[in-house]
Amino acid sequence: MKLLQNAPDEVLVMASSTLCNLLLEFSPSKEPILESGVIDLLCSLTQSESPALRINGIWALMNMAFQGDQKVKIEILRSLGTDQLFCLLSDADAIVLMKTLGLLRNLLSTRVHIDQIMSSHGKQIMQAVTLILEGDHSMEIKEQTLCILANIADGNTAKELIMTNDDILQKIKYYMGHSNVKLQLAATFCISNLIWNEEDGSQARQDKLREMGFVDVLHKLTQALDPNLCDRAKTAMQQYLA
Repeated sequence: MKLLQNAPDEVLVMASSTLCNLLLEFSPSKEPILESGVIDLLCSLTQSESPALRINGIWALMNMAFQGDQKVKIEILRSLGTDQLFCLLSDADAIVLMKTLGLLRNLLSTRVHIDQIMSSHGKQIMQAVTLILEGDHSMEIKEQTLCILANIADGNTAKELIMTNDDILQKIKYYMGHSNVKLQLAATFCISNLIWNEEDGSQARQDKLREMGFVDVLHKLTQALDPNLCDRAKTAMQQYLA
């Protein structure tokens, strides 16, 4: 990896593109590459003026974080730094933004990881999510952002960052009624995670969301033409009936 640190951009583009594939979760090359200092190299690429290098750097980090253990995720956050992470979330290149959201989604998977990361960086992450949902972005970017919220809603303690943020809750409700089915599905999944009966505090969360009109929206979605959306809404409604 040291040989690549001062390599010309065209070499770095080819090398980082190869790393994107080698760092997939199922790749046998993943573990030895992780031990070679690749995280610092990839994080430095995300600061490049070249969009291709920024894309490959963040894409490889996204693949690395997929089903990664907590040690790898913490090292990515440490090396990248929260300032750079949030800088990438406002990148003008839509592909960079999409892959950065993918990285964040992969970091926020499994409850222990979700709660630990949100306890340290929750305020900034919620601010970034809010800005993206309010911004002029593609449906794909907004869907990925709602999926991040659904992951946060699956945390044990992290879900309170959503429940105590009425602005975010109203945005989720708005997207449940959106004309795009994928956005509706992601938003409904988020609510389903918040109200799941088997979780501590579910009754209080159900009561608050009922008062905010979510039950009416869910009931309407049980009549949706899309079978997946209909099923997801019915599953969520069952939490109120159990």
